[in-house]
Amino acid sequence: MFVGLLMATALSVTFQKTALADGPIRVEVVKTADGWQLLRGGKHYFIKGVGGDAPKPLLAQLGGNCFRTWGADHIAGDLEEAQKLGLTVIAGMWLGHKRAGFDYHNPEQVKRQFEHAREIVRGSRDNPALLIWAIGNEMENDEPAGDPAVWQAIEDIAAMIKKEDPNHPTMTVIAEVGGDKIPQLVKNCPDIDIVGLNSYAGGSSVGERYKQLGGTKPFIITEFGPPGQWETRKMPWGAVPELTSTEKAAWYRRTYLGSVLGEKGWCLGSCAFTWGFKREASATWYGMFISDGSKVAATDTMSELWTGKPVSNPCPRINSLKLAEGDGRVDPGATVHVSLDASSTNGEPIKVTWELERDAFQYQIATEGGGLATVFPEAIVNATDKGADLKMPAGPGGYRLYAYVHTPHNGSAVADLCLYVNAEAKPTTKAALP
Repeated sequence: MFVGLLMATALSVTFQKTALADGPIRVEVVKTADGWQLLRGGKHYFIKGVGGDAPKPLLAQLGGNCFRTWGADHIAGDLEEAQKLGLTVIAGMWLGHKRAGFDYHNPEQVKRQFEHAREIVRGSRDNPALLIWAIGNEMENDEPAGDPAVWQAIEDIAAMIKKEDPNHPTMTVIAEVGGDKIPQLVKNCPDIDIVGLNSYAGGSSVGERYKQLGGTKPFIITEFGPPGQWETRKMPWGAVPELTSTEKAAWYRRTYLGSVLGEKGWCLGSCAFTWGFKREASATWYGMFISDGSKVAATDTMSELWTGKPVSNPCPRINSLKLAEGDGRVDPGATVHVSLDASSTNGEPIKVTWELERDAFQYQIATEGGGLATVFPEAIVNATDKGADLKMPAGPGGYRLYAYVHTPHNGSAVADLCLYVNAEAKPTTKAALP
């Protein structure tokens, strides 16, 4: 940890010399007869972005131009890489959350946070790859309605940035638009130039709903993707079923067409979630890549939307993954049969791998990143590209069966099924003897 800190400091010092020599590129939000626009170096700049840690050269290759960070721990390296690749960075400043113990009525905590934000600005404001300062992410969650404290803290940081760095706009990022979030922003945050909106199942309509609730500033869709686990129906035993990677790609397209391209003059662009692999709710819920680094259909979809052209060597499709019978509840040691309908989109051969994991039912956002799940390789007793036979473990509780479909050019698709092993085997009913 200490070595990493030294390395980060060295990167920061080395890079600032280069950045200061190049100087900042002025970014501004302007209003025209057609609505709001983002200008970078005097030219219209529409954000075709992502958030996440997957390779940035591939982002540039597929037509993206920007990536978002949630905090500033690696800001020197992020800006350096972006500059080399011709990308820009929406630089995040992580603000405290109530669930993590932060109290916006505690003057000492708020002051330390403010001073840390100022250090971040002074350290990176002259970098040419910097695009926007993003103040916090969903820090309003769990704060009581009607309490302006969190919004005042955001405003104080935004006003400070205006003085320290006149070359870059300010943004704060909120989770959806419900409650009194938009009125609080309008009333208490005049120095916020852009509103970042995180939205999943409601992504295609969030721009319209933002305006209806009184939003006055332009917005960026700062997170979007498939419906969240909190927006999904539950199985009888509490598990949440997951869409296939093929189905998820349609949700990215829906949000982009509805609230990004569909809100011309209001929306300044977007950042798809997540450019990488992330274990939350399941092993594959949000990733635009899977754990081995291969991409799924959401990545292809975003490239097509950014460039207007189809990708070469697209990801395979999964049409269905089904149980032969039942709803997923089985006895300990039961044999389960599943069928898979998957194919490549260009005639390439596919290879399917199967994996059974424990499902811990950790579906709340607060429990994300809970570690790796237990895997049961011995449960897969027969597997082909068309289906699999499982002998379920004896341990009761939830499980997920994953089908990973691969093609030769780093393309993949994934689907999973929720299963549940009963606490005890059902008793066998015997006919009464005469």
